[in-house]
Amino acid sequence: MRLEGGIAEAIGRTPLIRLGRLYAGEPFEVHGKLEWMNPGGSAKDRPALHMLREAIGRGEVSEGSVIVESSSGNLGISLAQLCAYLGLRFICVADPRTTRRHLQIIRSFGGEIELVTEPDARTGEYLPARIRRVQELVSEIPGAYWTNQYGNPDNALAHAETTMREIGERLGAVDYLFCGVSSCGTIRGCRDYIRSREWPTKIVAVDAEGSALFGGSEGKRRFPGLGAAQLPGLHEESLADLVVRVSDAECVRGCRALVRREAILAGASAGGVVAAIGRMRRDIPAGAVCVAILPDRGERYMDTVYDDEWVRRELGLEPVTGPESEPGTSARTENEGGGR
Repeated sequence: MRLEGGIAEAIGRTPLIRLGRLYAGEPFEVHGKLEWMNPGGSAKDRPALHMLREAIGRGEVSEGSVIVESSSGNLGISLAQLCAYLGLRFICVADPRTTRRHLQIIRSFGGEIELVTEPDARTGEYLPARIRRVQELVSEIPGAYWTNQYGNPDNALAHAETTMREIGERLGAVDYLFCGVSSCGTIRGCRDYIRSREWPTKIVAVDAEGSALFGGSEGKRRFPGLGAAQLPGLHEESLADLVVRVSDAECVRGCRALVRREAILAGASAGGVVAAIGRMRRDIPAGAVCVAILPDRGERYMDTVYDDEWVRRELGLEPVTGPESEPGTSARTENEGGGR
């Protein structure tokens, strides 16, 4: 069994474009890495491909294997797509925060959904319950293989060998990298690439309010894919020079600003990245070159981020339709002790 050709060839080499309208008038420049242009619609295509390909190479996955993963949505879609291409059974363990659209897409690829409906009794969070269910499935199903995005070094290697390499080939040693965090695979891979070349790049982790990452305290988060309820195995405090925590409301404002000014329809975590740059704009020196990783497509958030009634009801916001609003004005920025 080999994972090459076909849809696998379309993963990576995503566009990197100047966001000249969103940051017009600023003395620095921002380039957006459009990860939602991967065939599965998100940055998760990269680790899905790398984790499966390496597992096949090691003999851990073969014909008849059953791939199991815990996912809030995007990695589930990426794995479902590649498993469909390989002819493998795929089971995604999700929870009620996973959007209906994500679940529909996973099922469309032939993936199966194991929905965990009750959070972990001790923590009140779904992630520990999801991981526990994954472990049960792996022990129950012959040939089951857990890709384990939270602790698998191949997750980070995918971004070191592709995402950050592509950015470096285009722009060289950028001054700032803004990266949303959850499993920490993207930021760790990018950090490893940057450090291996001794670049002075400042790495900014964009985390959700209510996330346990980087010393944060757990709380309610409405959007999947940004933040985490517990520290994943790939997490290190030294991954980021700065951490910016953004609220659900700021994610919505950032997404809508991105649409109004750049005609880019992106997912909630991309809105958080936009909000973080807005919050830091007075601290970024003139002439700096910044990269924002925009992880996924906005179509998966039509019932939330882009639904005016949902935004009013859940966040108490009056949706902005004009170009005058400025995203990211109330995010909280923290200096981390693990800076470079």
